[in-house]
Amino acid sequence: MRMITQHTFGGPEVLTVVDAPVPSPQPTEVLVRVSAIGLNPLEPRLRAGEHPLLGQPPFVLGWDISGVVETAHTWRFRPGDEVFGMPLFPRMAGGYAEFVAAPALHLVHKPASLSHVEAAALPIVGLTAWQGLVDIGGVTKGDRVLIHGGGGGVGHVAIQLAKSLGAHVITTARGDKREFAASLGADEVVGEDFAVGDVDLVLDTLGGKAAWRSLEVLRPGGHFVTAVADEDTELIAKVEAAGLRFSGIGVDPDPIALRGLVSLVEAGKLRVHVAETFPFARIADAHRRLERGGLRGKVVLTV
Repeated sequence: MRMITQHTFGGPEVLTVVDAPVPSPQPTEVLVRVSAIGLNPLEPRLRAGEHPLLGQPPFVLGWDISGVVETAHTWRFRPGDEVFGMPLFPRMAGGYAEFVAAPALHLVHKPASLSHVEAAALPIVGLTAWQGLVDIGGVTKGDRVLIHGGGGGVGHVAIQLAKSLGAHVITTARGDKREFAASLGADEVVGEDFAVGDVDLVLDTLGGKAAWRSLEVLRPGGHFVTAVADEDTELIAKVEAAGLRFSGIGVDPDPIALRGLVSLVEAGKLRVHVAETFPFARIADAHRRLERGGLRGKVVLTV
């Protein structure tokens, strides 16, 4: 099979397509013939050595996959089933490959209403939004929710999820992403100053100045939930001193949440936006596009 690996940290050019043996699934795993691979902003940072998650190379990046079961040693799936998920995160899953051996518990059936490309775009961003808004945030009808980066991967899913929960959704967006965020159902689309108030929950996908500014718009006892600033000790201290709640999202491959996202897709309440696709061999170009930013939605590799 083809696999994308790297033997040193560096720019996109260190990503190399190689031939490798097809993995052998363990008794609790299934072998997936991969059709599409979703890319995430964390992956260029890992490639460049800017994040310690996977340690030193060589390693194989990639978690978000969608494909067809080739071999199954479990009752949950049969050969030919279409599946998707985010296996093993935050451990190495070897997702940049034509075949992946994945724990059966980390996959769910792909609905017919999602293409493999769309399904591969969903897991990490969808689970981050779900765990932030549902599991941690407990968002309910009438809550005022501020979502940063409404045009991005997590943000565009979070807007739709929060609306499905009955929240009043405010989101930050710039340029042509403002119209995109509004089309997803946001009640208010604001700029970087986000002069709003009485917010029950902030979902932070940006960090930096936006995170600090968020503390000024939360109501007393409000909840600051972040996907990116969970190690900012100064920010955490500021949140607690202000009488607010602080939570970091440690996203994991939760099949119950994935099935919840599938239910929203099937009900027409969630659509996944894919900004661009690249063929497998153009992984370096895909990373370059991801690093340029300004995307509305996700970048996906086709296999």
